[in-house]
Amino acid sequence: MSIPAALRRRTPRGKPTAGRGLRLPLSSCAVAAVLLAVVLVPLLVPLDEQAVDLTDKLHAPSLAHPFGTDDVGRDVLLRCVYGLRVSLLVGVVAALTATVIGTAVGAAAGAVGGRTDRMVMRVVDVFSSVPHLLLGIFIVAMFRPGVWPVVISVGLTHWLSTARIVRAEVLSLRSRDFVDAAVSGGASRWRVGVRHLLPGVLPQAGLAAVLMVPHAIWHESALSFLGLGLPTHRASLGNMIQDARGTLLAGDWWPTLFPGLFLIVPTLAIASLAGVWRERISPRRRSELML
Repeated sequence: MSIPAALRRRTPRGKPTAGRGLRLPLSSCAVAAVLLAVVLVPLLVPLDEQAVDLTDKLHAPSLAHPFGTDDVGRDVLLRCVYGLRVSLLVGVVAALTATVIGTAVGAAAGAVGGRTDRMVMRVVDVFSSVPHLLLGIFIVAMFRPGVWPVVISVGLTHWLSTARIVRAEVLSLRSRDFVDAAVSGGASRWRVGVRHLLPGVLPQAGLAAVLMVPHAIWHESALSFLGLGLPTHRASLGNMIQDARGTLLAGDWWPTLFPGLFLIVPTLAIASLAGVWRERISPRRRSELML
């Protein structure tokens, strides 16, 4: 069956392809399915991840408990599922918060330019000189342990790189012919920013948000490991690793290994999906889609 001409695209070598940009790596689909299961399983099969059974503590992985049990008899697999669910919630919300702040600051600095641009970037440089974890600890220490203090902490400390990326993209777009034509046509600065500059930076901002999610997950886990993130009774990957330090020294490896693996899974999934996104918004890919 022939492919309609409207659906045919050409590669840089001139060979036609069909739907090349819609293909996802098999690894991305597989890991995305795992993450979807992690989100849906607690909703479809609600179980108590805090159920304690002192008669069944520190049992090695078996058919009854595929990931074993911890030092108070709680199922490690169930706690990993709930912990990753919480980590994904914190990571996604914190990444979106940081992206909104960074996009607003970077777009404003790049669009206005001049002294405002220099002042904003000096502020960004000052905050960038402070380690994220140290600044996050300072912010979290002002609140009681919980999900939202961690989201606020990550959102207020991870917008700096997004601001730089968006500012650079805005400065690049300002030199384009269509922006000069809009300004020559009498368009106001606000209209140019909203109609021409902002749509051009959204793909880069979206990519920054996707790449920020695993960083936010690791940040939340580090805070929970230090005892400053989620309450100790909540199922969190950082809390689980912190609780399992003593059992690891005693030779019981499973309460530490499996939460660590569950931290790696979203990182691999999002990195793979971000690679596909980066390919779609690359300059060469844009030129192909415009042909």
